[in-house]
This record gives sequence, structure tokens and C-alpha cells, in this order.
Amino acid sequence: MAGALKSRARRNIKNVQSDTTATAPSMAKKSRSSKASVEPEGDLETYAKEVLAALIKDGLPPTPNNFSLYFDRLLDDKSQNTSKQIISILELEESNEDENNILLEQNLKQGFVSVKNILGVTANLYKNMSLMTKILDKRKEELKVSENVDIAKGVAESLEGDITKLNTILKKQSSNMKTLYDETASIIKNVENETIFDNQFGVYNKRNLMRKIEQEMELIHKFNHKSSLIMIELARDLKVSVKNDKAIMLMTKTIARLLLKTSRRSDAVAHYGDGVFAMLLKHTDIESAKKASERLSDLVSNSNFFLGDREIHLKISIGITDITDNSTVEEIVVSAIDGIEKAYQNPKLDFAVLLRET
Repeated sequence: MAGALKSRARRNIKNVQSDTTATAPSMAKKSRSSKASVEPEGDLETYAKEVLAALIKDGLPPTPNNFSLYFDRLLDDKSQNTSKQIISILELEESNEDENNILLEQNLKQGFVSVKNILGVTANLYKNMSLMTKILDKRKEELKVSENVDIAKGVAESLEGDITKLNTILKKQSSNMKTLYDETASIIKNVENETIFDNQFGVYNKRNLMRKIEQEMELIHKFNHKSSLIMIELARDLKVSVKNDKAIMLMTKTIARLLLKTSRRSDAVAHYGDGVFAMLLKHTDIESAKKASERLSDLVSNSNFFLGDREIHLKISIGITDITDNSTVEEIVVSAIDGIEKAYQNPKLDFAVLLRET
């Protein structure tokens, strides 16, 4: 792996401005040249222009919702060949969230039915136990008033028959309850496997993160754009100095809230596990990912956390890597995690970049 490190040291603003001023003409020229060379062509790009023009013509703001609405509506007027090509591209970005939500809702409804059935069986068990109590009380009274041994024997035999019948009923109901319990447990397990949200931290879970990275890899293979992944965790030296599990959890939740606050709509924030978070930065190259990491580090370091009379400044460590279509999802994640380890090698570093060798 090849690595590049980044510290929190601030650059000389004057030098930066001087360099920018000196190179502005050449950069502008280069920008115009690049713009001309990458002028979008193709069915999708042409259609997107038509959608935007239709929005403007109708006096609607080109918001994502309006654009999506017109995008779907105007597609019906296109030829079958054009529609097929555009739809094939859109399928790469589909997450099937609606289908997943429908399946999840069906599982939940089935789970409610199973729970209702369990409650029904439980109610029948209670009724039968109550009935048995009444039968025992009745037989006990019969034994008290009976002076004849044969009568007492008959009462005992009747009681034995009652208990045998009840035992048969209870065994059958217990078996039904076990079956219903197993079905409910299976449904709950399926629901857990389909969830995309981490309730503890209020972000996506690991399962959804891995799926989104895989989808982004397919898009990169198709359109050849740049995307990055950053992994974030609460600094380990801070955890050691605090030595309070509850306080560490509160600080970790604060990190999750700050990640959501600083993320864009297109970014995906997820909890990878053990207090390690991830941000999938779509259409973001490494340099932009480093700038985003620096802003995030500054935001976190300016956040205070009070533990009793002690004021604690939060600190995080970040690993950055690029997302390519020639690696596995696991390799990309491991590369970002290794970036965190690289950052720990220098106490002055907030984040480090690790790129996989192609």
C-alpha cells in the first residue's frame, strides 16, 4: 500500500492566495479546455438537459424532487430504445428500498399475527389451569362429605381422569406455543437481517454500508468517476484517559451526530461496529476527502464534553481510501481502517490516506 499523511497544521494563507493568483490565468485556460473536452454527450445527458429545460419552462424550481418527477414523466414520451438505455443506467443506482420496505412490513405483520396467536394459546392455557383449580376444589369437597370408601375411590378416579384429560390438552397447547414461538423468533431474525438502521447511533448499519459501497463500485465501473471512503473513530488515547464506559458511549454518540451534521445529502453515514463509523463520499476524490476530513476534525475538536468538573475536547482519528471497481468491498473497508492505524503512528496527525495498489 502507498500512503500519504496529513496533519492539522494550517497552511500560510498569504502564500496560498499568492499561488492562486499567479496561476489563475493558466488554471482558467485549463478549465475551459477540460470543459470542452468532457462536454457530455449521450442519451442520458441529452435527456437530463431536456428535463431541466422543461422544469424552467413550467416555472418550477429544479429541486431534486421536481427533477425526479419530470424525469420519470417525460421518459414516457421517449422511444423504446432510448427509454431502455436510460433505464438500464438508472438500474445501477436503484437500491430497491421500496421492495425492501414492503418485505419488512410483511414480515412485521406476520410477526404481529404470530404474537397474537401466542397470546391466544396463553389465554387458553390460563383458562384450562383455572378450570383445573375449580375441579380440584370440587373433588376436595366431595371427599370431605363422603364417608364411604367406594365413593372416595370413585372421586379419586374421576380426579385422575380429569388430570389426564387436562394434561393431554396442555401438552398440545404447549406444542402449539413452541411452534408459534419458533415462527416468531424466525420472523424477528429476518427483520433484523433486513434492517438498514443502527438504533443506537441513529445512522445506517454495517449491512447497509457494505451494500452501498458495492453499488458505488458498480457506478464507478460504469461512469468512471471518483468516490472515497473515510472511517472515523473516537481517539484511543482519549478513551484511555476517560476510563468511563458511559462517558465514552456519550462521546461516541456525539461523534455520530456531528457526522450527520457535516455530511451531504449524497453521503452515507454508517456505524461499522465497535464505535467505528464510516462515511461514503460519492463523487469525491482523495483531495476533496482530505478537505472534508480536515473540516470534520476541526468541528469535532471544537466540541467540548463535560465529565463532572472536567472539560474534555473531543478528538477523532480518520482513515481515508479511494473506492475502485478492481477491489472487493472488504478490501476497501480494510484499507480505510488501515488509514486510521497509520494516523496513530504520528500523534500530530488527525487522518491518513491509504491507497490500494492496482
